[in-house]
Amino acid sequence: MKKRITGIVFTVLGLLIALGPQFLFKVCQPIEDIFMKCHWSAQAEIGVGAVTAVLGIALIIFTSVKVRLGLVIGILLSGVHALLIPHALIGGCTMDSMTCRKITFPAITVISILLIVVAGIYTAYLARKQD
Repeated sequence: MKKRITGIVFTVLGLLIALGPQFLFKVCQPIEDIFMKCHWSAQAEIGVGAVTAVLGIALIIFTSVKVRLGLVIGILLSGVHALLIPHALIGGCTMDSMTCRKITFPAITVISILLIVVAGIYTAYLARKQD
């Protein structure tokens, strides 16, 4: 039961990272068919979130502690990557009043930190269980 809950949590967080900037907390609209940096950050988050969701589904399927430990380490690293995209790797608009700075990036930050913390705790739990 516990492995299903953690797998579901990671899958939902991955879907929020992937689909949130597209539908829930959208990035800035293009100006005269020119996309801003935040658009490309949102596009990159689709890939990171999708990988996280797939790893979460794999956590539900696999029962081996070693395999699950590897999967959750991958989820942890995906969370770090999702956090770095808007803050260090790609970025967003320069004006603080833009939608990406006010809504999208704070939401991605909260979700990513939550993902990192839960994955870190679960990694420690699985590592202890393996011994």
